[in-house]
Amino acid sequence: MRDECESDQRFRVLLVEDEPVAARLLQAQLASVGGRVTTAGGVQEALRLLSYERFDLALVDLGLPDGSGLSVVGGAVAAGVPAIVQTASDRVEDAVEAMRAGACDFIVKPVTPSRLVRAVTAARGATPPGVARPGSPEPHTPMGRTLRLAEKVARSAAPILVRGETGSGKEWLARRIVELGPRADRPFLAVNCAALPADLAESLLFGHERGAFSGATERHPGRFAEADGGTLLLDEVGDLAPALQAKLLRVLEDGEIDPVGARRPRRVDVRVIAATHRDLAAMVRAGSFREDLYWRLAVFEIEVPPLRERRDEIPELIRRFVAEAAETGRAFRADPDAVRQLSQRDWPGNIRELRHAVLRAVVLADTPVLGLAAFDWPPASADDGVADPDPGHATEPFSESPASLSSLAEVERETIVKALQFHGGSMTAAARSLRIGRSTLYRKMELYGLSGRGA
Repeated sequence: MRDECESDQRFRVLLVEDEPVAARLLQAQLASVGGRVTTAGGVQEALRLLSYERFDLALVDLGLPDGSGLSVVGGAVAAGVPAIVQTASDRVEDAVEAMRAGACDFIVKPVTPSRLVRAVTAARGATPPGVARPGSPEPHTPMGRTLRLAEKVARSAAPILVRGETGSGKEWLARRIVELGPRADRPFLAVNCAALPADLAESLLFGHERGAFSGATERHPGRFAEADGGTLLLDEVGDLAPALQAKLLRVLEDGEIDPVGARRPRRVDVRVIAATHRDLAAMVRAGSFREDLYWRLAVFEIEVPPLRERRDEIPELIRRFVAEAAETGRAFRADPDAVRQLSQRDWPGNIRELRHAVLRAVVLADTPVLGLAAFDWPPASADDGVADPDPGHATEPFSESPASLSSLAEVERETIVKALQFHGGSMTAAARSLRIGRSTLYRKMELYGLSGRGA
């Protein structure tokens, strides 16, 4: 089955769906956001199309009449085409398998138009989930200067170091650089170095051979190999262990990776964009970050200004976040006076903090107009301003030693487990309560070895 939209749209989509009604509905939704759709009804037809036609995106049903949609995902990834998996099942095992195969997102039928648009937009590297694209800042503003520099360095293949406070939009800027450069139609992968488990970090980044270590039952290419020909974003690169810093340096110098257990190195062509909220130069002076690696990464160094230096963007960000949060059909708007006052706040958590404030305001709103009080959390109470009856309790020093504290990864894992147990194993409900995307939840579950309903 093959059916192509007759339109002069901007990007080509391979839709792999065997149900004619569902295929027509998805085709219309994709066309409405700029997609030129080619439909395949099975695995073999999809793989054949991938072998001789060029696509910008694949939307793949997991259950197909002649095999698993994971085979199509593998073919799409090999062709450098980002793939979104869709299925009628909410089973975490399906999601984990899809992510292992290389899918960039996992959506459950029936999918709402807004969810499909977000998945497509994120997969094409336009605006990552949860981060609004800034408008067009004036050239003389801090963000305007940052974007001008990004446009210039996008044409180069040299590494880039993006610095900025947490939540300021470093990943968005990295994706923007890719969009403007010659690798825009090639793979783009993002790795959070701070979340890499110490015992698996080398394997996840550089790959491993089957039997390389206990539990390595199959070969894994690693993120560098998966990004071959494209771009790899190393977020929070300052958290890389010294041994991994040395291996990263070799990739940048020689273009080679050493998969765990491999007999010989493998050549890769990957543009590296590193991002951090840390002062790497200070870490070099302190001896915690390699000086040679720093100079390799900082060929181009770009600073993302904090939101307090971009106050002119806040009204538009609020408007976009309100529209994003109000997906239930209810119309909301922020009171102009509230917007003016919110624009004067410093927002230490930057864009991420602002987005969360807007989301809470919309979810808890009783009226369609969001006043300033709606954005304050927790709400002011009658006890505010009253002295603590036991002030010594509040100021009592923490008695446990740092060694007795749980690691951040352990806390995150425990939080995910509790959310899944509270919601009876529902991936959708758990992700919503944790305020992360379902695909992010699946990736974190795989990272922490969680599987099954209720983990």
